Amino acid sequence: MGVETRTPHSTHVRSLVVGENRPLTVSRLALVGLAVAFLGLRAAEVTIPMQWQAGVYLLGMVAMNLPHGGYEHFSNLRRRGIAFQSTYLALYLGGIGAFVALFFLSPVLGLAVACGVAVAKGGHGGLHVMDATTGTGHLQSRVQRALAAAVRGGAVMVVPLFAFPGTFHTFSSLMVGIFEPGALGPYAANFETTRLLAGGGYALALGTHLGLGFVRRDGSGSWVADAVDSVLLAGYFLVVPVVVAVGLYFPFWYSARQVAREVEIDGRDSRLDPDESDETADLLGFLDSEDTRVVTLGAWGVLVVGSVATFGLAALLYTLSPNPLGGSTLLVGGVAFWSVFVSIIALPHVVVGSWFDHDGGIWYVP
Repeated sequence: MGVETRTPHSTHVRSLVVGENRPLTVSRLALVGLAVAFLGLRAAEVTIPMQWQAGVYLLGMVAMNLPHGGYEHFSNLRRRGIAFQSTYLALYLGGIGAFVALFFLSPVLGLAVACGVAVAKGGHGGLHVMDATTGTGHLQSRVQRALAAAVRGGAVMVVPLFAFPGTFHTFSSLMVGIFEPGALGPYAANFETTRLLAGGGYALALGTHLGLGFVRRDGSGSWVADAVDSVLLAGYFLVVPVVVAVGLYFPFWYSARQVAREVEIDGRDSRLDPDESDETADLLGFLDSEDTRVVTLGAWGVLVVGSVATFGLAALLYTLSPNPLGGSTLLVGGVAFWSVFVSIIALPHVVVGSWFDHDGGIWYVP
């Protein structure tokens, strides 16, 4: 088995030092604060209405997190060359089309893939954040890295499935019901068994990940940072209601930590192929113009085009879907619809934006 160890770019450990990487600190404090707040609400027997939870989800996922997803692609595609950019965009749109078709043909399978996408995005993206910030010296094999990604990503879907089974099942039914109402019904009898197996499997994976990392720790402090983050993630999704937890996880944890990764690699971006450095061979080359007016108008244009394309795709999906709100109210049905839509654009986000672009990618670490 090949050994693969990644370490931070600094010679000292920054992992748990407040102020060394502010986005990293913000991500931890945000999840701790939310977990403590909801533990307090639970102790006081205060229940948050589902309509309110749905509003928080939509605020977090649409208003706060969606712009960061667009920025990841924008940042990745700059200075990459027109041939690469064209292939990237074609594959991205093809991935969207294929996933939409899957939802229409087999919505239950589409739901399963959507959950897998969330796990892959949270886990694989989080692994690269560790590579750039706190280090991964305790992850000394590909298997360990895969386990670390599964634990971090699994917290997003598996822990809520175990902790809030009723809400999880309700929204799963609504998501499937957008395309085929009642299609999840035949699987309902196995839901409790699935919940227990998933929860037990995650607990085993978390324990194995932490134990193996402890045995293989290298003294850099990377294992301590990983353990703190892994336990924090599991605890957050264990106590914060799933709709709120997922809606705020992506802006306050995923996006904040990707900013932390960029803070660490700033000035070391080597994705540009010297053979493709000619400004005329870059669809976004105008953004490197010396004329500030060109840059300003160009950046505005890219933002507008990206926004129109994104919400245009959402409107098209809404129009084509037989039951776009799953038969629920505007806010609750909106959560189900947006969960489907964001998973559709997230699949190529992961597959094309990172795995296809293996020499660079949206989670690039030099």
